[in-house]
Amino acid sequence: MAGEASKPAPPIPLKDFFDNPKISSAAISPDGKRLAFLAPTGNRLNVWVCDVAQGVDAAKVITHDTQRGIVDFAWTRDSRYVLFEQDQGGDENSHLFRADPLDPDAKAVDLTPMAGARAEIIDLPREHPGEAVVAINGRDKRYFDAYRLDLASGKLALLEKNPGDVDAWHADTHGDIRACTAQVGTKTEIRVRDAATGPFRTLATYSDEESPSVHGFSADGTFLYFSSARDANAERLVKLDLKTGKETVIDADPNYDLGEVLISDRTNQLLGVAYDRDRIVYKPFDKQFARDLEILGKVHDGEILFRSSTDDEQKWIIAYNSPTDPGATYLYDRATGEAKFLYRPRPWLPRDGLVDMRPISFPSEDGLTIHGYLTLPKNVTPKNLPAVLVVHGGPWARDEWGYDPEVQFLANRGFAVLQLNYRGSTGYGKKFLNAGNREWGGKMLDDLTDGADWIVKQGIADKNRLGIYGGSYGGYATLSALAFRPKVFACGVDYVGVSNLLTFMNTIPPYWDTFRELMYKRVGNPKTDQALLRSRSPLFAADKIEAPLFVAQGYNDPRVNHAEAEQIVAALKANKKPVEYLVKMDEGHGFENPENRLDFYAKMEAFLEKHLL
Repeated sequence: MAGEASKPAPPIPLKDFFDNPKISSAAISPDGKRLAFLAPTGNRLNVWVCDVAQGVDAAKVITHDTQRGIVDFAWTRDSRYVLFEQDQGGDENSHLFRADPLDPDAKAVDLTPMAGARAEIIDLPREHPGEAVVAINGRDKRYFDAYRLDLASGKLALLEKNPGDVDAWHADTHGDIRACTAQVGTKTEIRVRDAATGPFRTLATYSDEESPSVHGFSADGTFLYFSSARDANAERLVKLDLKTGKETVIDADPNYDLGEVLISDRTNQLLGVAYDRDRIVYKPFDKQFARDLEILGKVHDGEILFRSSTDDEQKWIIAYNSPTDPGATYLYDRATGEAKFLYRPRPWLPRDGLVDMRPISFPSEDGLTIHGYLTLPKNVTPKNLPAVLVVHGGPWARDEWGYDPEVQFLANRGFAVLQLNYRGSTGYGKKFLNAGNREWGGKMLDDLTDGADWIVKQGIADKNRLGIYGGSYGGYATLSALAFRPKVFACGVDYVGVSNLLTFMNTIPPYWDTFRELMYKRVGNPKTDQALLRSRSPLFAADKIEAPLFVAQGYNDPRVNHAEAEQIVAALKANKKPVEYLVKMDEGHGFENPENRLDFYAKMEAFLEKHLL
């Protein structure tokens, strides 16, 4: 039974966690005159704009989406337009649209109207404020070509045709394509050139374990701000010389990968770096930035998130990430040091009803240190509680300290919540990352069951009331846990997860083609590793699943095909095993529409209550 409560926190309505925010994602225009932000019209998020001097209450909506909602946007360099990317029904073939703050009733213009293609912004050049540099896979769905886009006319001009291995194009400080990252098997080549046109040459080659990444060009164009784990375990910030390919270390942490790199858009000088340890730690390389960090650290005790800036970099939009005060957003004046409060995205959330997140760690069976976070229900004795292991997706990602609506929702309902950065997660160096290679359903699963054992041995969780939940890879982990460790968990929730590694590896999106060999190395090759992939596929051990399962899937999912859900559901029904299935026909890899999110979490709440409480 759950421990005795002094006074359990009152239940917070589901919609307070999972419905649209009241306001979010504010960005100041480059000229500093206006704010744009997301807020609902009806039940879909749209872009609103207001004068800074008048405040958000005077804003007008400038987009009019009624189908999918808008999740991200950017100002153009000249502050003339707002750009946003949007797909249809979760298919991830996002087009780039232009909205006009001066004509708020006008329909947004599709600037990349290629059927079935996906568009991404490469750069908004400072020297060419009426243009964007974009990548589009319209010619061949597997590869992205680079184009220059005139934002007023919508005219596209091809800059670079993808030779068939480039996965990212990089623009210099003038907005010219001067570098690219190419995937050659499991190797990564950094290719550069000395001018805006002409052939590229290979500057440096890296193994996948070295996690190479381009962060930007130096002001004088002599080096790249670059990160890699060459000659080190953890990813470091270096200068990559554009003539010789030599790395010169700027900063490093022996145990944690480089997180954020903050470079001045105005001067192209390094402002600072960040490492995501148990919490984010910033290190300044600029005196003014050091002063900014000191001031902003006194405004709020959450983690500082740099959201947008004016062209002169004197005014910033700053948000704070905190488990108990999510997203408090300020307008910060660097000259005066004043931080003016703007809004909280979900002002209805009772901050005294939210709970803190505690970093934890324990040794794995083979000697690795597994890090994670523990969140406990408020005012409840942490003894023999029902618990849910929440598994992050990726798997090449990680959980972080801060607000997580799923975690807070579960804790509010009386569950202890454990999140683990199992092997294969990013952030802890290449040894830890690559310890997950070919270990889907193997040692990666062992880390999760070790975590379940840890929370029970701590006396926090009741071993008979453990649940497991996750999305994407986390959904796969849920299915694997129930199939391959059937005695550990009392129930599981699989959200857009993989059930059959053979079919999954054969249906990955075409634009992942450049990463195919790397996927094979990390997961397995469906042609040469059929036995391995079959043995690690929960579908083929469905008869071993004993615990009740709830499966949720978006029908248009391009990453995890809906057949992944349907296969495991059919297999369980054939074996007369308890399974519930929810499919949304207008969703993809995760539910964006609020009515679908609310339906899913309501069903998940009832499922967990039935089997764990």
